[in-house]
Amino acid sequence: MHDGFEARGNSWASSPAVRKVMQGNRSRDTTPELALRKMLHSQGFRYRVNQRPSSDINRRADIVFRRARVAVFVDGCFWHGCPRHFVPPVTNARYWKEKIGRNLVRDAETNRLLRARGWTVIRVWEHQTPFTAARRVVRALSRR
Repeated sequence: MHDGFEARGNSWASSPAVRKVMQGNRSRDTTPELALRKMLHSQGFRYRVNQRPSSDINRRADIVFRRARVAVFVDGCFWHGCPRHFVPPVTNARYWKEKIGRNLVRDAETNRLLRARGWTVIRVWEHQTPFTAARRVVRALSRR
């Protein structure tokens, strides 16, 4: 049993095709993340990748500027419930509603914990252009 759903073989996915898609999802080095990093690097910025901004918080940011205390999260529209693009799945609807809800709560908690420690937190949606995202990051870095 996985979060209230019976296992289907070795997986809780609703079908083998869904399982294959889910296995292909990356937690780091996604296309939007790589595009943003490339743009920032080409402008001379150096950063850490997939790091904990604060060692006492068990959360990793996609891009971390330690000295400036800026943490950047590139959030997927599905996994983080983008108000513009998120479409709740029909299959296993209750599971996904709870899962995405937990992600939103965790994101808000991460923002609060990091800000309380003096960090600037930037959340970028995967649908934003690398140029727009980089502009937000550069603006935050210049203020720090």
